[in-house]
This record gives sequence, C-alpha cells and structure tokens, in this order.
Amino acid sequence: MADRKKELLRAIKYTLFSASAGLIQIGSFSLFSEVFHLVAWQSHLFSLILSVLWNFTLNRNFTFHAANNIPIAMLKLFAFYLVFTPLSTWWTSVLAKPDGFINAYIVEALTMLINFVLEYLYMRYFVFGKHTDTQGHPKNEGGES
Repeated sequence: MADRKKELLRAIKYTLFSASAGLIQIGSFSLFSEVFHLVAWQSHLFSLILSVLWNFTLNRNFTFHAANNIPIAMLKLFAFYLVFTPLSTWWTSVLAKPDGFINAYIVEALTMLINFVLEYLYMRYFVFGKHTDTQGHPKNEGGES
C-alpha cells in the first residue's frame, strides 16, 4: 500500500511539473508563432526543446529523486526525443498547415498530451528506473550510472 501511495504522489508531482513545462511550451510556442511568425513545426520544435530541459531538471530532482549519472540520463531521454521529435514535428507540419486544416494550438495541445504520457513511462522505467529514490543515499553520491 505504501508503494502505491508513493507512486501516486510521484505521478501527481510529475503532472504538476509537466504542467509548468506545458506552460513554458505553449508560451514559447505562442511567442515563436505570433511574435516571430515561425511556421507551426518550427515553433513546436523550439518550444519542445525548452520544455524538455525544464521538465527533465525538475522531475529528476523532485519527482524521481534520482542520483544516476546526469549525462547518461540525458542521453537516454535524448534517445526518446530522437524518435518523438521528428514524428511530432512531422505530424504538426501535416496537421497544422497554414490553410487551417487543424488549428496549430489544438495540434500542439494533443501533442503535449501524448508526450506527457509517453515521457512519464519512459522516464520512470527507463531513464531513472532503478535509480529512482536514490538521491541523498551515501552509496549514490558519486553519481553512479
């Protein structure tokens, strides 16, 4: 039962930090789209990068409490985005055309929702996995991988 509570709390923290990353993503998407007049896929790509950096940092420290090697953890997350970014950039370019097939903000919101679920599972079980809840433990202070 304690493990269930811990995982529920972890999921809630992840949701809240991801919401803050979502605000960064949609805010920067709006900035790139409305102020700099970039096309939807470019706005998506730049805003995604900002959001991922923010989300990784907060969730590593406060949600997963992971003491694993930061460069290795970032490389693992980078591998996720090697797949997700081209796919999401492609479907954004297809669905959010300037002629208005689907509103770019709707596409961005749906993409963010898909990313939220997939990234949580990926981070929980692959990026941090066995290193979850190891921050502050003496044997992990050396930043094991």
